[in-house]
Amino acid sequence: MTGTPAPASGPIAGSDIVLTFRDVDKTFRTGGRTVQALRGVNLEVRSGQVTGLVGPDGAGKTTLMRTTAGLLVPDAGAVTVLGLDATHDSLAVQSALGYMPQRFGLYEDLTVQENLDLYARLQGVPKGERAARYEELTRMTGLEPFTTRLAGHLSGGMKQKLGLACTLIRPPRLLLLDEPTVGVDPLSRRELWSIVYRLVREQGMSVLLSTAYLDEAERCDEVILIHEGEVLGRGPPQRFTTPLAGRTYAVSVPESLKKRTVHERLADAPDVVDAVIQGEHIRLVMAAHITPDLQRLLPGVRGVSIEPIAPRFEDSFIATLRDGADAEGAGAVAAPAPADAPPDAGAEHDTVIEVRGLQRRFGDFYAVRNLTFEVRRGEVFGLLGANGAGKSTTFRMLCGLLPPSGGELRVAGADLRTAAADVRARIGYMSQKFSLYGNLSVRENLEFFAGAYGLGGRRRRERIAWALSGFDLAPVREAVSGELPLGFKQRLSLACALMHEPRILFLDEPTSGIDPVARRGFWRRINVLAERGVTVLVTTHSMEEAEYCDRLMLIAAGEILALGTPREIKARARTPGHTHPSMEDAFIALIEEHERERGAAA
Repeated sequence: MTGTPAPASGPIAGSDIVLTFRDVDKTFRTGGRTVQALRGVNLEVRSGQVTGLVGPDGAGKTTLMRTTAGLLVPDAGAVTVLGLDATHDSLAVQSALGYMPQRFGLYEDLTVQENLDLYARLQGVPKGERAARYEELTRMTGLEPFTTRLAGHLSGGMKQKLGLACTLIRPPRLLLLDEPTVGVDPLSRRELWSIVYRLVREQGMSVLLSTAYLDEAERCDEVILIHEGEVLGRGPPQRFTTPLAGRTYAVSVPESLKKRTVHERLADAPDVVDAVIQGEHIRLVMAAHITPDLQRLLPGVRGVSIEPIAPRFEDSFIATLRDGADAEGAGAVAAPAPADAPPDAGAEHDTVIEVRGLQRRFGDFYAVRNLTFEVRRGEVFGLLGANGAGKSTTFRMLCGLLPPSGGELRVAGADLRTAAADVRARIGYMSQKFSLYGNLSVRENLEFFAGAYGLGGRRRRERIAWALSGFDLAPVREAVSGELPLGFKQRLSLACALMHEPRILFLDEPTSGIDPVARRGFWRRINVLAERGVTVLVTTHSMEEAEYCDRLMLIAAGEILALGTPREIKARARTPGHTHPSMEDAFIALIEEHERERGAAA
């Protein structure tokens, strides 16, 4: 790249290793508990490649990142970064590397350019070098047309790219990215990965990247798998997948059967290590040396078939944790859903949400324009779209949190224009940021939400006991919720949303940043709720999770771009050269086609 300052010389010159951990321990005291975040960690990260760091929530990934950056001091062991001791030379380490944490500190009331200026000053970049660096970074991230826009007005994907640009103002030798693609749509994820590849290929940068998306781990040169503070494995992705040869299968499900019903039966079947919906199939990982028998796995189910398929990294991730888990740990991989909703007496296909010509304006800007659709009882309805497409605005109107500018909107038989408060009492809402009170304990949050929903006396005690038991929260009942791992926060937030047994459940990106283990347990709970008549509306950036929905609505620029079953939407992206597109393929193809049409019309 032109205009890129050459990396400074230093202790690492000529070395192939940019990071070393030797027997590193780190322990925290939180909520009256002792948590050993790192336990005898030994690892090396090589230069000039992308190394992925993966593991369940609470595995120690962020602690490892912060220790690498010299922000935490290990209790024991040694950390060497770029030839420097991270404990004794922490300032020098922080000057030599770039670190983008999960919540990068953008100043939302400053413009893109003003954020770049601020970080250039903080990183000591000489004024004479800034213009060329700004030009390169804004071109690389696609932010050139938006330098005068306030950071707070950017989409989620653009904010992530601005955060990365600010981190790269001074080119580091080692770049630490802590889950950089959380909360961004598939198109933005692809763009971020393109930037990372360019940094490695063209600048020789070394990247250590933690991720909750295991398809991203397969893009890395090497992967480090960490669990409960210990390194379980390290090497190229294929080193993890090769041992699973002969253990992975695809069960084809005909259109006449519900995928989630078949999935639930397979997930509970003997010798099944993992079952997950993937397109029109259920993907199975079997216990070692077990050949699946459909008559045994799905007795009485007709029309299904099974064939072996190649293993992927996510299969090995789940199998590694499950094969080595004790009974308690194994249950966390596929947590059973609590039977917390009585069967609904209403007809299965009753319409519970009706939307006609829905609009929302902010001044002269239409965030949502002329949406018309309906949602039926017991349906899992997914709302998809790129960052900034209007999903959250639509969602907030459906929940009664934002008044529409026009159109008709009925939820649970009530007109939201005139009875928003009544509707809010009948629905459950789980926000993207988990609307918990971080300074309260788990039990205190449950007490608060039970009271907010008007539960008292015996009923209140029963529901709190149900939440603690059904969501495996009893062991952390007195822990401060703000200090819990993300997976625990997610379970607590869902339990709070279900405290009053709502018939309609709104979930706004409920699994954003959650590891695959927690995602599986979450979706099993949602599947059971839907089977018992609860209507579920969900927004998600995970295209694999979109496959769990009965129907999907894809929004672009506030308008409906596609509406139908996952199978129908994928069919729209089918081409002679690509006859079996994935949901992510379809999402990107339809969004890009829409953008081309808008560009041509302009």
